[in-house]
Amino acid sequence: MRKQKQKKSKGEPKCGPEEESHTCCGCRFPLLFAFLQLALGTAVTVLGFLMAGISSSLPVRDTPYWAGILVCVVSLVGFVMLCTSYQPEEKTCLQFTVKLMYFILSALALVACVLAVAFATHHYVQMTKFTCDSLLESCHCKLDTEDPLGRTFVYQDAADCGSLTSMLSLYLLLQMGLNLAAALVCLAACFVVWKHRYQVFYVGVRFHPLAAAEGQQQKA
Repeated sequence: MRKQKQKKSKGEPKCGPEEESHTCCGCRFPLLFAFLQLALGTAVTVLGFLMAGISSSLPVRDTPYWAGILVCVVSLVGFVMLCTSYQPEEKTCLQFTVKLMYFILSALALVACVLAVAFATHHYVQMTKFTCDSLLESCHCKLDTEDPLGRTFVYQDAADCGSLTSMLSLYLLLQMGLNLAAALVCLAACFVVWKHRYQVFYVGVRFHPLAAAEGQQQKA
């Protein structure tokens, strides 16, 4: 009986490096990153629209809902990649296409989030030096009140400059933190795709079947 059990245990297939590479922290690879990207992208998008509602004159670069929407799209592609069944010898074109889209979109989202952090940081630094006055249902802010030719920043539909600057500063800080976190997640996703998934595709799909066919021909 013991010998039979040992034979059965030896005959059972073991998970190879290709199957293990499809898991991360006990779950399939894109699940963790897709959830994080969806949560962070949704938060950045909602916060960007809230910032746009504070003042109608805020430029698009200072309300980075565009970065959040892109991160949400990347997360959806990650869920599609998760639902795509892994078959070493069939339907590899679909798997490769989805994986390549996820990698490219993650790289674009990384760039967008870094730009959003840069714009939010620049605007926040400027707001710390503003001197603001209310005028005609709008808030007029200057960096240097003694310079008559200095640039004036006008925030429309904001009569209370105190509440505007405090709320906008808080939103900018949140945008910096959320976009930085989203950028790190997208960077980690790109790294994992390149190091594990991308290499598994070429090594496990294109070369191994050829090697197996040659081995069968030699045995024959």
